Formats: sequence, structure tokens, C-alpha cells
Amino acid sequence: MKEKDREVAEAVRRLLESQRVGVLGTYGAGSPYCSLVGFSFEPGLERLYFATTRATRKFANLRETGRVALLVDNRANREEDLHEASALTVVGPVKELAGTERERGAKVHLERHPSLAGFLESPTTALLALDAERYFLVRRFQEVMVLEVER
Repeated sequence: MKEKDREVAEAVRRLLESQRVGVLGTYGAGSPYCSLVGFSFEPGLERLYFATTRATRKFANLRETGRVALLVDNRANREEDLHEASALTVVGPVKELAGTERERGAKVHLERHPSLAGFLESPTTALLALDAERYFLVRRFQEVMVLEVER
């Protein structure tokens, strides 16, 4: 990994570590849709996790398109945010986990969100993995950095 990529990866990691909730963007039935999700992530940044009930619009959209964008930011709803806040968009395919993959993802997710244990155990809940292809990090209003995830 190039030095610049290491710097961007560290900035991405710091932002992900500082936030626990993101805005999930999906598309289905001819329309975009956004929803809040609690997320967790693998240390290597290759995969993020979130959970949802299967009876939701976001889950139907995920099944239809198989791709999402997840926005994570550190704004505080202040005027200064226009120039100081950072926003990170993660894009890639998403899939529902099962078996040992689900067990691994649930462990990572519950370490970050222990209050979701009952929710994750429900048979109506899907644990999903976003296999990150690319991170777009925008800081200081116009500074844009891109991190390509190598597999």
C-alpha cells in the first residue's frame, strides 16, 4: 500500500471509529431511500456490517439491487460543520450473512453494539455485510480523498 493510501486508510479508520451510526442509501422500486443504521467494521476496512429486519424497505431494496452506499460523518449541526466536518461514503455490494460468516460478523457487530444482542438473535433480523470497494472521504468542505479496497 502506498504511503498516501495508508494516510487515507488511517483517516477513514479514525472517522469510522468515532461514529456508531451511518446513513444507508439504497435504491429500489424506482426510487432512492435512506435510513439510519448502526454499523461495525473489520479492522482491515474491507467489510462493514449492519442489521435490519427483513420486512423493511431497505431490505427489499438491498435484495433488488445488491448495492449500497453508507454515509458516515462527524457533523454536530453547527455552522462550522460546512468547513470542518468530514463525510465518508462507502460503496459496494451487500449480502445477507449465514452460517460461520454470520457468526463472525455478529461477533464484530456486537462488540461495537452490545445493546443489539436481542435484535440480532431474532429470526426476523438479517445481518448484512457491505464489502467495501471504495471509500470517498471529504474533509474541510472540498478536500476529497479516495481509497480503493484491495482484495
